[in-house]
Amino acid sequence: MSAGTSTAPGTDARATSTDAPAAGLDAARVSWATSGRLILDGVDVTAPAGAVSGLLGPNGSGKSTLLRVVAGVQPPSDGGAGAPRVAFAGADLLALPRRRRARTLAFVEQEASTDLPVTVLDAVLLGRIPHRPLLAGDSAADRAAALRALDEAGAAGLADREVTTLSGGERQRVHMARALAQEPALILLDEPTNHLDIAAQLDALRVLRTLADRGVTVLAALHDLHLAAQHCDHVVLLAAGRVVAAGDVRDVLVPDVLDPVYGVRTEVLTHPVTGRPVLTFTRRD
Repeated sequence: MSAGTSTAPGTDARATSTDAPAAGLDAARVSWATSGRLILDGVDVTAPAGAVSGLLGPNGSGKSTLLRVVAGVQPPSDGGAGAPRVAFAGADLLALPRRRRARTLAFVEQEASTDLPVTVLDAVLLGRIPHRPLLAGDSAADRAAALRALDEAGAAGLADREVTTLSGGERQRVHMARALAQEPALILLDEPTNHLDIAAQLDALRVLRTLADRGVTVLAALHDLHLAAQHCDHVVLLAAGRVVAAGDVRDVLVPDVLDPVYGVRTEVLTHPVTGRPVLTFTRRD
């Protein structure tokens, strides 16, 4: 949580999310390069509060890199278009001390792993570290928050398992639970449905919808345009390190936008129950 809206250790965020106005993410001029190759080229991206925002784009478009820069995992490069800005709740996330940033945002990486013989519960309790004094051990409130997060992520039955024994899908649920235990005001996720079967994918996206309904700002990189069309409110489409389009799914996930980016022919149908767009694709000759 941000400095002005942080939740005390052990406090249920579900009971406090309406105590302060929700904040959106506003990043501008974000660039990143490696070995002389520009991966992000002055990207501007917003994620509205109270919405599920999808970060979309073909492989290599810069989705993961953008999330890592916004999360503070890697510093931005000088793109020549002015200093980058990553603003959230009146704070510059890039300038925040690491511990305070960890009370503001949680980042679920695509391939986070550990070889340490720790239990799932202990791994999730790592999400409570920013909320307790330095060198303090786990409190009863911390354990309650971690167990609550495991339950919400659909991983309550894994609490006593060692992380090294889990499948890829089970680990993904645990990473989600660790992020939920942080009780963030902003959550960034890199392919949160990776390794999950279809039912588990729907469960993960249901969790994101619940967070957004509480006022948490959600930005998730998604590879599956079908899932984005069905579950996102707002999307940002990247291609070659630049923003091609951003806005409501019904405005962005359309043939005129998608076809040149993905090299396909898109047809947009309407779901008979939800009324949301349903996308079908064929290869373009």
